[in-house]
This record gives sequence, C-alpha cells and structure tokens, in this order.
Amino acid sequence: MSMTDEKRPPSLSSDEDDRELVALGYKPSFKREFTNLATISFAFSIMGLCSSVATTFNTPLLLGGPSSVTWCWILGATMCFTLGSSIAEIVSAFPTCGGLYTASAQLVPKKHRARVGWVVGWLNILGQIAGISSTEFGLANMILAAVTIGKDGNFEITAGKTVGLFTGLLIIHGLLNSIATRHLASLTKGFVFVNLGATFVIIIVLLAKTPRSEMHAAGYVFGSEGIVNQTGGWNTGIAFLFGLLSVQWTMTDYDATAHISEEVRRAAYAAPSAIFIAVLGTGLIGWLLNIVLVLCSGPLENLPGASGSAFLEILALRAGKTGALIIWAFVCLTAFFVVQTALQAASRTIYAFSRDGGLPDRGFFSKNSTITHTPLRSIWLTTIVSILPGLLDLASPVAANAIFSLTAMALDLSYIIPIFFRRVYENHPEVMFRPGPFYMGDGLLGWACNCMCISWTLFVVVIFSLPNIMPVTADNMNYASVITVGVIFLASAWYILGAHKYYTGPKSNLQDDSVQVITQDILPTRKDKMAAA
Repeated sequence: MSMTDEKRPPSLSSDEDDRELVALGYKPSFKREFTNLATISFAFSIMGLCSSVATTFNTPLLLGGPSSVTWCWILGATMCFTLGSSIAEIVSAFPTCGGLYTASAQLVPKKHRARVGWVVGWLNILGQIAGISSTEFGLANMILAAVTIGKDGNFEITAGKTVGLFTGLLIIHGLLNSIATRHLASLTKGFVFVNLGATFVIIIVLLAKTPRSEMHAAGYVFGSEGIVNQTGGWNTGIAFLFGLLSVQWTMTDYDATAHISEEVRRAAYAAPSAIFIAVLGTGLIGWLLNIVLVLCSGPLENLPGASGSAFLEILALRAGKTGALIIWAFVCLTAFFVVQTALQAASRTIYAFSRDGGLPDRGFFSKNSTITHTPLRSIWLTTIVSILPGLLDLASPVAANAIFSLTAMALDLSYIIPIFFRRVYENHPEVMFRPGPFYMGDGLLGWACNCMCISWTLFVVVIFSLPNIMPVTADNMNYASVITVGVIFLASAWYILGAHKYYTGPKSNLQDDSVQVITQDILPTRKDKMAAA
C-alpha cells in the first residue's frame, strides 16, 4: 500500500482522523484524547516562555549586553515564525507521531527515502534528547538558585547537587509520562494558563515595583548604551549575536505537537494551528518580557548575583526575597511542564523510529502498554538516555551549557531538511506533495517563508558552533558542534556498514487484514452512511 498516493479524506472526527492515518500507512495505536485547547496548551508548554527565558537570560545579557537581549529576541522570533509556519504546513499534510521525520522521507523520491529518513530521524532524536536534558538541567539550577536566595547566599551549589537533582527530576517525569493518555491530556490543558499567567504576573510586578527613576533609559534597552561585549575576545558583532541563543532555544521543538498528532482530534487542523498560534504568541509576549526585564534590571555589574541567575536576581531586587520566591515557584512549575511535554513528544519519536526499523531493537520500543495505551518502553528509554548529557556538568559547567546550543542546532537542522525537499521535489511523480488544511500556497508567501527559515537556520548554526568565551580552552570549549557532527558521522557510518540492509525509511505498519479491519470497523462504509441517512 502506498503512503503517498492514497487520497486522504478531511479530518472531521476521531474516526476520520484514524482513517487518514491509515491512508498515510499507519495503524491507529493511540487514543485521541487531546482537544483543541489541550493541543494549543501543549504547543505553548513545549516552549515554556517564562522558564525558558529565565534559563537562558544570562547568555545574551552577560555576553552581548542588554541591547542584545532586546533585539536578538525579536529578530530571532521573526525568523522562528517563518520556520514555525513552514513546519505547520508539513505537519498539516502528514499528521503522524513521527512528525517531520516521517514527512521528510515522503517528500523525496523512493531512492532517497531511507537516507533522508535516517539523517532527519537521528538529528531530531538528538535535538529532542538534548532539549529534555537542557530544560531539566535548567530546572535543577533554578531550584538550587532559589535555595541560594532563600538562604541569603549561604548555600553552595555544586555539580554533584545539580546532577543529583537533575536525575531525580527526570525519573519523576518518566513516571508521570507513564500514565494513560487521557490523564496526560487533562494535565496538559492547564499548562498554558500557568505558563502565560506567570509571564504576565512577572511583567506587571516588575513594572509596578520599579521606581520610575530606577528604570533604564531607552538607549540602554534599545540603543548603543546597552551593547556590552563581555566575551573576552570576540568582536562586538559576534558578541551581540550570541544573544540569539535565548530565543532560538526557547522557540524550538515546534514539531513536538506533531509527535502527539495521533492522540489529537482533527489533527490535520489542530496540530498546525497550535504550532502557528504558539510561535506567534511566544514571540510577541517573550519580547515584551525581555524588554521589561532589561528596563527594570538595575546595575549590570550586580548580575547574575549569588544565585547565578540574573532573572531571579532582578525579581528579588524588585519584589523582595519572599515575593521573588513565590513567583519563581511558578516559573519552575512552567519548566516542569516543559519537560513533561518534551518527554512525551520525544518518546513518540523514538516509538515511530523503532516502528520503522530505525533502531536495532526489532521493534521492541514500538510497543504500547495494553494498560495505559502509552509507549512505556520508549518513554523509559528516552528518560534514561536524557540523563547522559547532564552528566557533562560533572566535567565542566561550561561544557554542560553546550547542550542548550546542541538542542537548537540539531532540531532546526532536522526541520529545514524536509522543508527544502518539499520545494525541490513537490512535483516529482513519486512525491506529488498534497497540502493539508494549513497551507501557505505556492506563491511568494510560501516561498519566502521557506527560503528565509532555511537561510536563517544555517546562519545560526554557525553562531551556535562558536565558543562563547575567548581565549578557548578545554573547559570553555563549545562542544555542541562536535557532538552534532559526531552523531551524524556515527549514524552515517552505522547506516553504511549495516543499517541500510534493514532500514528502508518510514514504512507502513499495516497488513492487508488490518487495513480491512480499520476501514470497516472504525468508520462506516459509504453504503452504511447512505443507509443511515
């Protein structure tokens, strides 16, 4: 059965969603418990605006200065919007839990499907694992920073404490992700309100508690006064561009919503719409948050303070210790939600990759629990593997920070490959791209978004490969590029030496008899519909 030639009906109900999935070549394996609200909440939660900014705020502020915080955010957010829109377009056409991994192999001729699927699959898995690890690592540091503030600086943060807390939190998330899909959907519905609610509370409190006389001038927030190069050797232009890490790390993992699309109602509509809304909302609200943080930040020389978190120090300066810690609890809760959603999405990717023969496990990790109807095996594989990058902190805190760059690099590279091939082969007889309900068209708008996001991603990958501090030593080296290239090299070698013999790219898991069961039992036939009418 072809996965690209079948004409797919519109998704109007859970049953028709399942039939559409069959037309794509996959047997429905999950219960569709995610409503529109839960899906939008999931998309917002994967970005975790206030917690993600809190985790990465030090980088633009302390490398390029306050103006780097302000302008790099809106510049990066604009480019991320073009990437998010391009991804949403593909997700609408291929709403499967494999996300862009599955789509990438369907957007090229048959002879290229295995190689393209293999590279995109491994890049996407690498990026998602790094995303889980970096967010959990950031959460561990945020909790320890709160302890430091609570004890008035009389608390020492060590690598052992950080890694221990990081590991414990990941195990908790593994346990939470093991529950049934309906419970995950119920939990997810409230994520967006905590995320955006905490963000607006921070904005209001900072503006209300900062005397007008202590607010920085516009030249400091937006102008040349706010460009402060603290890299130790890079020119000011490069130092300024390091500020892009915050927005690019925050606004990534767009396709996480696609990975739960087999659990979403009206997936071809809901999943891309959620991506579009979340990217636009996160970009604009995030810019406002960053402007207010810089405006109310106080003297730059006092940051990041004893806690090591400039964001928390600014809150403590304006809201006092007690007020700051109360707000910080909700920021940490937002980060907790981010890991929850990211782990869920990543486990579905590994489930799909195993289902397609991309892992040497004979499909072991592509099995669902008969009790929870969730892929417990892939959930715990994801949890255990996500612990490994955090162990870098035991060697060097600077080396551990490379996982933030690694997340943006690997994920965004995995995104632009299918976007590129979607344009190159859209009219190829073996592809014939059929757009879903979310479609930017073949005119200038669609082409401009696709070309801009590809060019931008290649540009930021270069920036994120550079070490942040000069001179470069073994301790402050940026290992993100080394890890990314290393994974691509090892995956390619594995494919050439043996994997090509059994991996043929994303493939149907349907047998003729299962197709018949699904099309007859899940949906009424045309004859039945006519009789019912």
